[in-house]
Amino acid sequence: MSQPNKPMIIKKYLYITLASIFVALGAVGIFLPLLPTTPFLLLSAYFYMNSSRKHLRWLLNHKYLGPYIKSYLSKEGIPARLKARTITIMWLTMLSTIIFATDKTIVRIILFIIASAVTIHILSKKTKKE
Repeated sequence: MSQPNKPMIIKKYLYITLASIFVALGAVGIFLPLLPTTPFLLLSAYFYMNSSRKHLRWLLNHKYLGPYIKSYLSKEGIPARLKARTITIMWLTMLSTIIFATDKTIVRIILFIIASAVTIHILSKKTKKE
C-alpha cells in the first residue's frame, strides 16, 4: 500500500481547517443573522466530505447544526419548528441591532430589508411535517 503524497496530505488538512472555520462561522450565524448559517454549514459539509468522513458524520449528526444541512438538502422541507426558531432569533437580533446598535436610518432600513428578505426566503421553503 503506497503512502499518500505530501500535496494530498496538505490538501486534506487545509480542507479540514476550512471546514472547521465554516462550522464556527455557521454556529455564530445562528445568533447573528448577518452571518448566513446554512451556506457556511453547507461549505463545511463540502470540505469535510472531501477530507474527513469522521468530521462529516459528526457535523451531519450534530444536535443543533445537522438539521440545518439535512433540512436544506432534503426534498422534504424544513421543519416548522426550525423555521419558527430561525425567524424568531433573526428578528430578535435584527430588531435589537436596529434599536440599540445604530442610529443611522439607512442602516436600519437595510437591516429591515435583509431580515424581511430572509424571512420570505425561509417561509418560501417547503415545510416538513414533523
